[in-house]
Amino acid sequence: KPGEQKHAKEPSSLQCMHLAVVACGDRLEETLIMLKSAVLFSNGRLCFHIFAEDSLQPEFEKKLKEWPSSYTKKFESNFYPITFSVGNAQEWKKLFKPCAAQRLFLPVILKDVDSLLYVDTDVLFLRPIDDLWHLLREFNSSQLAAMAPEHELPKIGWYSRFARHPYYGPAGLNSGVMLMNLTRIRSTHFKNSLIPGGLTWEEMLYPLYQKYKNYITWGDQDLLNIIFYFNPECLYVFPCQWNYRPDHCMYGSNCRGAERDGVSILHGNRGVFHDGKQPTFRALYEVIRDFPFEDNLFQSLYYPLQSKFLDTVHTLCGRIPQVFLKQIEKTMKKVYENRVIVYLGANHRY
Repeated sequence: KPGEQKHAKEPSSLQCMHLAVVACGDRLEETLIMLKSAVLFSNGRLCFHIFAEDSLQPEFEKKLKEWPSSYTKKFESNFYPITFSVGNAQEWKKLFKPCAAQRLFLPVILKDVDSLLYVDTDVLFLRPIDDLWHLLREFNSSQLAAMAPEHELPKIGWYSRFARHPYYGPAGLNSGVMLMNLTRIRSTHFKNSLIPGGLTWEEMLYPLYQKYKNYITWGDQDLLNIIFYFNPECLYVFPCQWNYRPDHCMYGSNCRGAERDGVSILHGNRGVFHDGKQPTFRALYEVIRDFPFEDNLFQSLYYPLQSKFLDTVHTLCGRIPQVFLKQIEKTMKKVYENRVIVYLGANHRY
């Protein structure tokens, strides 16, 4: 109307929760199931940043377009080739798993993205990404990334027993779920063991790799541990339920946050979504994989999951099904309330 002030529309990049993943080789299906879990349980809009080999990109686009419109409207997807801005590309590609080192270059490539959640392909969301995204607000003025510890108990931890390089804290970090303020990362000069005056993120990566390449076992995760060993004030440590792995239950339950609140993000590392070593993890993967998008969540996801869990009670992880089910149940109740109770309340006030 005349005289009224016009408000500029917020750019879509600011409205989105940005989620990045790197997929190479045979990781197409696993990545799609991860993205499916993100869309199923999240509330806000998602922006996917998918880094993949050229041969995989058309398949990703095709599969995502096959999802029902009620879900595709919840996200936008962006595709990128595998590229490394510094150093030898072939060396980076061979570092640990194929293309995994790509995550180190996200601050350099995604210059227009302020904040980002990176996850490995073997991850499942059992709770809205929105809840993890809100942790960005808890960063203090020096923190620019968040990860969970590699282990809760240093005495059984890999880094505390075997590492031949510096690592963060008493037990190191697991980089399978990493929340990043990219703006801060790009503007920070990091302390390091190379140059006393500090280096930018991009300047530091290749020299750091060259110095420690004969001592690292877990590739880019080890480099991140080295970086935050020298810059501990830059890291926000989030609890183990946001990166729950077989190590948290296969030696007995040792993630108190998950015992209390349930698993928020399930990380099926070591291939446990696909083999028989941890049937509880595999059951969750298969139920989400097989869930028909527009079916009832309780009938077609929660109940089949309960049934599959009955076959896993002989394992240490299978003895604590409530740890895996608590957040799913809570999330589904919220979805039900939003879709049914709120709707009925709006139409039946008296």
